[in-house]
Amino acid sequence: MGLSLVQSRALLGLEAAQVTVEVHLANGLPSFTLVGLADVEVKEARERVRCAIQNAGLTFPHNQRITVNLAPADLPKDSGRLDLPIALGILAASGQIDSAQLAGYEFAGELSLSGELRPVRGALATALALHTGRVLTRLVLPPGSAEEAALVPGAQVYRARHLLDVVRQFVPAGAAQPAGDAPPEDDGWARVAGVAPTHGAHSPDLADVKGQAGAKRALEIAAAGGHSLLMVGPPGSGKSMLAHRFAGLLPPLSTDEALQSAAIRSLSGRFSMESWGQRPTCSPHHSASAVALVGGGSPPRPGEISLAHHGVLFLDETHVR
Repeated sequence: MGLSLVQSRALLGLEAAQVTVEVHLANGLPSFTLVGLADVEVKEARERVRCAIQNAGLTFPHNQRITVNLAPADLPKDSGRLDLPIALGILAASGQIDSAQLAGYEFAGELSLSGELRPVRGALATALALHTGRVLTRLVLPPGSAEEAALVPGAQVYRARHLLDVVRQFVPAGAAQPAGDAPPEDDGWARVAGVAPTHGAHSPDLADVKGQAGAKRALEIAAAGGHSLLMVGPPGSGKSMLAHRFAGLLPPLSTDEALQSAAIRSLSGRFSMESWGQRPTCSPHHSASAVALVGGGSPPRPGEISLAHHGVLFLDETHVR
């Protein structure tokens, strides 16, 4: 019988709480049990993990009783971000990788049936949680998510493209490297460095607007004083065009502000590297519900007001009574 512990993170609102993936192998009737307040997406990880391990040329313990516990048990877990730590826990408990070498790492990533790693949402929020809590650990993430998490200053982020890329780093001393069905790539496992903010280099510029001297003057005064602005006029007079250029008048984001804004967008899956360092402009539809504006749901997701943090919230077609 074997026991292994693998560290990961689960998203809860705007936080990334620590999750310990505990895997226990024992003799008995073959089974694969997953406990710990897991949502449907997490429970489906049993089939993804099984196929990924087999298709990677590794050994799945079919003849043993597998129990996976996601601790703490009262913390809800969703999405496929726990696929990679569950797979590593099974491989460590069965002795195919060294369980002791996993200490000091945190893993997140969704597995395809072939063993390739797919990006997960909230990678930046995860790295920011480590930075805020001053947790000295190394993050292993899929392509796309790793570049996002590396934006946090001082973060130690490693990118892995395939399950085998991760397994090869934790093979026990003296054991042969697994060949698998996927050939090793030069950039399959690499440390990722962050990039500097673009500070709105691609945002619309108010200088492109011809005329509208009075409206532009009002926008400049509102931006200088941090005021809200109400624009009234007939359709087609340029209100939306001016509003989408309002963020370009605001001062550049500091590093902390850029991280806070990007982390919120990362939680909703709306962050892109092209928008890094730019002030967001959110323009919800006039028929948007209260939950879409304020946030909420189960699990809770940020609304348009939160997504516009440190940016501009533009309520078009608002009816004032």
